[in-house]
Amino acid sequence: MEEAATSVTELLQRWGHGDRAAFDELAPRVYDELKRVAAACLRRERANHTLVATALVNEAFLRLVDQRGAFQNRAQFFAIAAGMMRRVLVDHARARAAAKRPQRALQVTLEPTVAASGDNVLEVVCLDEALRKLAELDARQAQLVELRYFGGLTNEEAADVLGLSVRTVKRDWATAKAWLCHHLQLG
Repeated sequence: MEEAATSVTELLQRWGHGDRAAFDELAPRVYDELKRVAAACLRRERANHTLVATALVNEAFLRLVDQRGAFQNRAQFFAIAAGMMRRVLVDHARARAAAKRPQRALQVTLEPTVAASGDNVLEVVCLDEALRKLAELDARQAQLVELRYFGGLTNEEAADVLGLSVRTVKRDWATAKAWLCHHLQLG
């Protein structure tokens, strides 16, 4: 595992310095992991979501290509990828909401393994807005929610990405969930 992480990190750094061959080698190595993250994101979406994991990965990957040079290591790459997937889902939800103008009640769950119910496209948009407000108060907690909820990372994986202890991540996750639940109920 460490060897693969080192290889991905090295490829990211070479790509960041303009090595096209490094990108060509990197893409297939990270694609399956990105697809796993995308599948985790989509499991929390409505059952009849029009995006599939492959489309989400492809759209996020197109946005990641524009970030060339911004990646210092594998963990940072996947953290940024989770953020890109979040933005793709939010953009998709906003476009769908604009087209449909749904009037249903908001039902957002912050448990990474629980799927959102129904066809409420406002869930992702409202969560995104709440997450932006949380970022103003505590950027680390907002990034943790992004990694856990949109990126599908476990506490241990998020701790590694953020450079924190698992205990701190668990505490921040509980605090962030409580703040977001309270904020979403008032919104």
